Amino acid sequence: MPAHVLSAEPAHAGQRLDRFLADAIGTMSRARVKMLIEAGHASVDGAVLRSPATPVRAGSVYTLAPPPPVAARPEAQAIPLTILYEDAALIVLDKPAGLVVHPAPGNPDGTLVNALLAHCGDTLPGIGAERRPGIVHRLDKDTSGVMVVAKTEHALASLSAAFAARDLDRAYLALVWGLPPAEGEVEAPIGRDPRDRKRMAVRGAGGKHALTRFTRLRGFGTGAALLECRLATGRTHQIRVHMASIGHPIMGDPLYLRRIPAAARALAVAPRGAALDFPRQALHAARLGFRHPETGADLRFETPPPPDMQALLAALEAG
Repeated sequence: MPAHVLSAEPAHAGQRLDRFLADAIGTMSRARVKMLIEAGHASVDGAVLRSPATPVRAGSVYTLAPPPPVAARPEAQAIPLTILYEDAALIVLDKPAGLVVHPAPGNPDGTLVNALLAHCGDTLPGIGAERRPGIVHRLDKDTSGVMVVAKTEHALASLSAAFAARDLDRAYLALVWGLPPAEGEVEAPIGRDPRDRKRMAVRGAGGKHALTRFTRLRGFGTGAALLECRLATGRTHQIRVHMASIGHPIMGDPLYLRRIPAAARALAVAPRGAALDFPRQALHAARLGFRHPETGADLRFETPPPPDMQALLAALEAG
């Protein structure tokens, strides 16, 4: 990555160094600039600076020289991917159910990050001094659907800001137990379940604001329904927690569906069996629309549910 050499004008005098550099460079977050300064990658007139709060002096020449990207710690692995769109800045893909997004304890490899490292190879620019993809958002392991991944630091910062501001179009398809209203919303704070750290829960105290809006696309008697869910916030397991909290848990959900729901009795034998045997949460990220971080063009991607969820839908319709 080339060094950034910047001359301070009188208008910059007295500014914090990290703010001056981030504003002048324009493609790097202030947090990233601060980290680079503290690591000794900034200098003024040849002298190394390590304090992000150093006041800028007019007439001085400042240099920020990020280190070259190093090999990413995760190993590149040739895992098949369904790529919907790709350019120099980003990749949009249809993530299959069962694929973990990022290496973590219990899933050190075989993840989306491993697959993207193999897919991009040496063409992947460095993000944070590592040759790695920029994970903008995550889908749970067993949730399928559309994801966007940044290939550059600027794309990562821009897309992350869009997700934080909800400045995008995102919709999920969910098969739930029971028959919710034709449309509605669930506004309830979500936090870590104090009794089970693997679960999230609606919490009156200690939870973060969360809002999910839904529209019923199809009902299957009173036993089940297909919903379109839209997130106004982005909490962990948000749709799964919110739908369970109003008595309409997602079919197959291993965390938030702990017993056979009463609504199952309203389904015929065959569709009831298909729904009860479904091995994962029946949740699919069906649509994602956003502005391209480089061109500003409006992009929109839609994918149908994967075959297992379509088979469940067919069983419910046939019942």
